Amino acid sequence: MAYTDTVREERHVAPAHYSMKIDSFSLLSDMVANSYLEQYESREFDASGYKWKLVLYPNGDKSRNGDGYISLYLVIADTTGFPPGWEINAIFKLFVYDQLQDKYLTIGDGRLRRFCAIMNKWGFPQMLPLSTFNNASNGYLIGDSCVFGAEVFVVKSEGKGEHFSMIKDPSDGTFTWEVQYFSGLTGEFYYSQVYLAGGHEWKLKLFPNGHIKQRGKYLSLFVELDDCTNYHTGWKLFVEFTLRIKDQVQSQHREKTCQKKEKSSFSIQLGINSATAGDFTCMMQGTFCYHFQ
Repeated sequence: MAYTDTVREERHVAPAHYSMKIDSFSLLSDMVANSYLEQYESREFDASGYKWKLVLYPNGDKSRNGDGYISLYLVIADTTGFPPGWEINAIFKLFVYDQLQDKYLTIGDGRLRRFCAIMNKWGFPQMLPLSTFNNASNGYLIGDSCVFGAEVFVVKSEGKGEHFSMIKDPSDGTFTWEVQYFSGLTGEFYYSQVYLAGGHEWKLKLFPNGHIKQRGKYLSLFVELDDCTNYHTGWKLFVEFTLRIKDQVQSQHREKTCQKKEKSSFSIQLGINSATAGDFTCMMQGTFCYHFQ
């Protein structure tokens, strides 16, 4: 156990989780002095979802250089149902009550302590010198009565987080979709086959007569992820992509490039008037740069 950098502070607020009042401290001290245990254990108390105990050495924990001090520890209790290799990480403070000034001396080090099967007890072997504690003018022991306490805050991972990854120079993600007999397309929209790019599966979505407000005015082209059910809740995808309609005669291609950070669907409205598209074969290409978050 390491006990350096102990911080001692005073406050008026009582311990949040447990207080232990002892009415006959001298009798307790004599009792444990004549016992091989040398300690007194409190009842179990609940804090941060676990059961704990306070272990008090009224004459000091001599095995840890606590002779001449009050020694006080926090112990994890009732671990019978814990799985093998269990561990609990907690930050805690221990208290002793100043009855004259109605405030508490708090002792802690602000460190996260790991409670486990091998090390189930943490605390302070030199919490307070017995000479200071026994002096009634300090307020800790009045009429042979004293109060100790504890606050325990468990740090428990909930498995939440995020993964941000960027591809500096992605491999070629170009996909070409050749649409035959464009003038004969009577459906509202059509999908290309699914293709793989940047580690994700995509498909193009074509609205021959435009989508919503562009209906009857422009051809609309979208790129979509094929299946979003495999992604975790709250996922986002940053994509830089180009959608292109190829001019197969004069090579005056119509294209737009866009950056999107959204879910499931990325789109731009291509400025190709569907009324003048005529009966031709259009080559639709999507080139993508992916950053998955």
